[in-house]
Amino acid sequence: MYEFSEIGWLKHVIFHPVEGFEDLRWKKRGSLKFSVVIIFMLFFSMLAEYRLQGFQYNTHYTKIFNVVPLILRSVIFYITWCVGNWSICTLFDGEGTFKNICIYTSYALVPFIVFSFVSTFLSNILILDEAVWIEFFNWLGFGWSLILMVQAMRAVHQYSFGKTLVSMLATVGAMFILLFLLVLVLLLFQQVYNFIYTVYMEIQYRIMG
Repeated sequence: MYEFSEIGWLKHVIFHPVEGFEDLRWKKRGSLKFSVVIIFMLFFSMLAEYRLQGFQYNTHYTKIFNVVPLILRSVIFYITWCVGNWSICTLFDGEGTFKNICIYTSYALVPFIVFSFVSTFLSNILILDEAVWIEFFNWLGFGWSLILMVQAMRAVHQYSFGKTLVSMLATVGAMFILLFLLVLVLLLFQQVYNFIYTVYMEIQYRIMG
């Protein structure tokens, strides 16, 4: 087996996913801190697309900037994927720990992040007739990360290829359930806050009155 730095391990799994993730598992390598940096880069790639994309391609209304959807599409989706996959694979007898799921998932997202930055850069120098190149790099990053994700989940849980696909589809379903429950909790907290605020204002009104 190989011995790399953290950057070296990342390159190893990106360019040699079949043996890379297996080596990563058996060597018990991979950094959670490094994973956090990668997810921040995912957020910044979406932020760059929103704010720095060429004016010919940018369909966002940039005069009003809201960071919440970007956090939802990056950090929250990543967390729900990891929680959902850990929950599902606990039922499917997966061998991966929650820490390893977080690490392997973030490593698999690197091509998507890199080519997102590339597409944002190209959008500022290519005309609309050359948009096919931007689409090409977008799909290349997505497809590469999808291949890495399948291999990452197969290696971390020691599944067969078919069971890996089933567990990933089940994880997507679990993500929707988790996000639905999260919305319900947020709405509940909002109602409680509104109730407490209303009671406080009523008491204050009567005291002042």
